[in-house]
Amino acid sequence: MDQTVSEFLLSQFSEFIAASLGLYFPRQRWGDLERGIGSAAQEFGFKDAGSCMQWLMSSPLTKDRVEILAAHLTVGETYFFREKRSFEILEAHIFPELIRSRRGTHQSLKIWSAGCCTGEEAYSIAILLRKMLPDLQDWQITILATDINPRFLRKASEGLYKEWSFRDTPLWIKEKYFRQKKGGYFEVLPDIKRMVTIFYLNLVEGAYPSLLNDIHTLDLIFCRNVLIYFAPEETKKVIQKFYLSLREGGWLVTGPGEAAHVLFSQFTTVNFPHAILYNKGSKGPTSGKGFGGYGWVAEDIPLNLGQTEGSHSPGGGTMPVLKEVLGSGEQTSPGKGTMQAMAPPGEGPIFPEKPGPSPRQPAEAALTGDLYREALMLYERGRYPEAAERAMELLSHEQEGLGLQGKTAGLLARAYADQGRLDAALLWCERALAADKLNPEYHYLLAAILQEQGQVEEAVRSLKRAIYLNQNFVLAHFTLGTLSRRRGKFKESARCFENALSLLQGYRQDDILPGSEGMTAGELSELMASMTQRRK
Repeated sequence: MDQTVSEFLLSQFSEFIAASLGLYFPRQRWGDLERGIGSAAQEFGFKDAGSCMQWLMSSPLTKDRVEILAAHLTVGETYFFREKRSFEILEAHIFPELIRSRRGTHQSLKIWSAGCCTGEEAYSIAILLRKMLPDLQDWQITILATDINPRFLRKASEGLYKEWSFRDTPLWIKEKYFRQKKGGYFEVLPDIKRMVTIFYLNLVEGAYPSLLNDIHTLDLIFCRNVLIYFAPEETKKVIQKFYLSLREGGWLVTGPGEAAHVLFSQFTTVNFPHAILYNKGSKGPTSGKGFGGYGWVAEDIPLNLGQTEGSHSPGGGTMPVLKEVLGSGEQTSPGKGTMQAMAPPGEGPIFPEKPGPSPRQPAEAALTGDLYREALMLYERGRYPEAAERAMELLSHEQEGLGLQGKTAGLLARAYADQGRLDAALLWCERALAADKLNPEYHYLLAAILQEQGQVEEAVRSLKRAIYLNQNFVLAHFTLGTLSRRRGKFKESARCFENALSLLQGYRQDDILPGSEGMTAGELSELMASMTQRRK
């Protein structure tokens, strides 16, 4: 094959890979692409890369072909506590403040390792939290680990590593959190492994933020050395989806110098010594050592990874508390009956003043319909505060006869839930149910909110009501299965997953499931498969 044809094929194939996998190979990286496909060609049974490329582009990629391509076109170079400066910042500042603000109220943390490779990063986070939380059993810890490479995910699920994965890790971590196996392997201890949920996700095409895969209202996203694989436009989309997936005050950690800071303009850029992190919070000065305009100066942070467990006091030491920037989340209380729905400054009241009755005019009816459509459009674009504002405006109009009371309350509940304002979301969801008690979607939404608040038993009851009202509600069956699994009820979970899989047979693989925020039937099937394959 001559050079011209080779360049033409590489150009076509790079576009095909970008469209199919979201992986970006510009002209200057065609050499990497050619080497990768040359290696993959042998596994596919071809003698040359050109014939393999033409064959792959001749039909849609199957799951098996995607797995082989991802294995040869992505790099799996990682180790425990890699780029330890980021972990030092987590240990000395971010986790202590989160722990302090949640302790005694809603004790939960939610973290996502996006592009987790073979799992070392996610398990490093789990180990760090295990070290910092002596009362870990009293916390609801969610650590999600996703990747596009199924082979990486299988290794992450096995939790077996050799010495090379510990090359820059203190010895005591390996001795305390791993057990030695035959063949020079070290296995992650079961209690650490159980802290991490591993599943397949394409960051470009995947559905998130989403209640289904728990990628929403996150406290922290790790996405290091991953964005380099995406085209600039795709990178913008992924960063925006990260922003929407974080709760207010949440953090994004990327690789050093991985992307231009202009792409993170919606975040507050936080300059630590030798590291830059991004905060979803109040805007302020982003240069120098100042932190978000609150007058805090990032001094050199002491290294604690070398200390043994028990030598760290969460929230203690001399590190200043940054409550102004992180906040304490929504104003929640552990009991459902004692919630205080308080709106943060500048967001307006949660309950609008209700005007007295007035005669309905046709123009007003048209106005309320337009307001609802506008609020829904803003919500679907991820502009949750604006959606809530429009919905509030809609509720200031008399609505009898339009059937919008329940719909508007439900939309407000979703908008507040996606901002992490769970008390407000709960109250508006209850208003939606008061308007339409037989709506299974509202019971499902109520279950999602209760689950986020740690009220698992109440969430289970709401899911069962949703299924009673609609036995074909595939998302309710799936969510009930995940909650049953977390409660250790594996037989019940298996039955729920079987029901969901049976219902999914009525969908095509690429059909988007109603109410799923963009998740396809195939993606949900894969998510269930990855959950059931993990060791209990």
